[in-house]
Amino acid sequence: MTSLLDGYRIGELRLPNRVVMAPMTRARATADGLATPSMATYYARRATAGLIVSEGVAPNHQGQSNPRTPGLRTEAEVASWRPVTAAVHANGGRIFAQLMHGGRVGHVSVAGHRPVAPSAVTLPADVFTPDGMRPASAPRALATAEVAVEAAAYGAAARRAVDAGFDGVELHGANGYLIQQFLSSNANLRTDRYGGTVAGRLRFAVEAVEACVDAIGAARVGIRLSPGGRVWDMVEDDAPGLYAALFEALAPLGLAYVHLLAPEGDDELLPALRKAWPGTLIVNPGGQIGPRETDLAAGERWLAAGADLIGFGRAFLANPDLVERFRTGAPLRPTPDRASWYSGGDAGYLDHPGPQH
Repeated sequence: MTSLLDGYRIGELRLPNRVVMAPMTRARATADGLATPSMATYYARRATAGLIVSEGVAPNHQGQSNPRTPGLRTEAEVASWRPVTAAVHANGGRIFAQLMHGGRVGHVSVAGHRPVAPSAVTLPADVFTPDGMRPASAPRALATAEVAVEAAAYGAAARRAVDAGFDGVELHGANGYLIQQFLSSNANLRTDRYGGTVAGRLRFAVEAVEACVDAIGAARVGIRLSPGGRVWDMVEDDAPGLYAALFEALAPLGLAYVHLLAPEGDDELLPALRKAWPGTLIVNPGGQIGPRETDLAAGERWLAAGADLIGFGRAFLANPDLVERFRTGAPLRPTPDRASWYSGGDAGYLDHPGPQH
């Protein structure tokens, strides 16, 4: 029987186990998007994971969603990431950068301009700003020619990620951000080639992935998706059909993996998608942002159900040594208080030492 502690191979990367540290925004970058020495310590302490996927990183200035999140837009940002990736590699780890374009999930005070989106449909929710939670700004609908530019931005950021020392990139196509906005039925009201039909709604996702594949090779590219997910007011008509069509379009590219968040209350969708996806599948059993935290038992269940790797998010916050705790059966430290997740500074961030080397 396959175990979380068994090795696995993604492209040229040999993973010592099947535990993936899932991407989690921690808002510890500088105000101008630079990675910091504290971030190097944070990720290096978790390098025993089979694979680390970084927090969401803005691929361009249009894509900035939250304050104090890092970017891969400039040479200064690339240089700031090199000590982070070097620290992970020095501790024997592997790390992908998650490319996260916020789309309509944003505010003018964060990026200095109106957010862009598939359509001018305002997110009916409060978002993070430097002054606390405020109603999301009304987005500007991208012109047809601009959509291709935004897709190409993922490829340019992928090149910069590799230059910064990352082993690959994961496109953030989940949780209501730009890629899922194009996939959705309520945020994408377009009638051009990027909307309307299923083929139109998935076109942006495919073009963004193709841009990354062209830039750094398919073996270094993954994508995260949340089929049927409703975070940030998403609606997807016929999610099974939509994602089956997306998988059919992505399969010939030979990606490193697809990373799925387990759907809430739908025990049939994810197994069906496992059958539809011919490559490596990462499953995050925690599902959408909510009360569930993945543990060893949940991970082993999904491995038995056909997943190849298991994503763990909040369990890594207080347990940098999560893999060793799984190996020895040691109890997990409880998840830190939510107030510390995005609070800035080292408190609630570097409080727990990692494995001893």
